[in-house]
Amino acid sequence: MPIILRLDVMLARRKVRSNVLARAIGITEANLSLLKSGKVKGMKFETLEAICAYLRCQPGDILEYAPEDTPESEQDEFKRAG
Repeated sequence: MPIILRLDVMLARRKVRSNVLARAIGITEANLSLLKSGKVKGMKFETLEAICAYLRCQPGDILEYAPEDTPESEQDEFKRAG
């Protein structure tokens, strides 16, 4: 999937435990775990908004686009440009 979730990175940066975030935004720890692992097909904007508000971050801090069909060298160039 070309969308990569970096929620675990932001949780570590903010020193917030998963169970604390789950409780704060009103989702189960199991659902938050699925989000962190990237095993979801979608996310409500309401949930994304709550995560960003609690962690004081932007959606781009936890979501990354990396096309699967792009050669690795082009992906590296794309990351440097962004």
